[in-house]
Amino acid sequence: MGKIKTHKASAKRFDVTAGGKVKMNHSQHRHNLGLKTAKRKRILRKGAILSPSMSATVRTMIQK
Repeated sequence: MGKIKTHKASAKRFDVTAGGKVKMNHSQHRHNLGLKTAKRKRILRKGAILSPSMSATVRTMIQK
């Protein structure tokens, strides 16, 4: 029987916690930072937990 390959782009962007939740980093924090408010940039610096509906999809892509 065939196996599902790991989606390497997703494996670099997401990580699974010990409890099974999927961690991610925010986007929009690379350039044009002068246009964004300090509050917005501060929030984008922190990681986030993916929603349960999306985390099932990501978990199958990254095989964890």
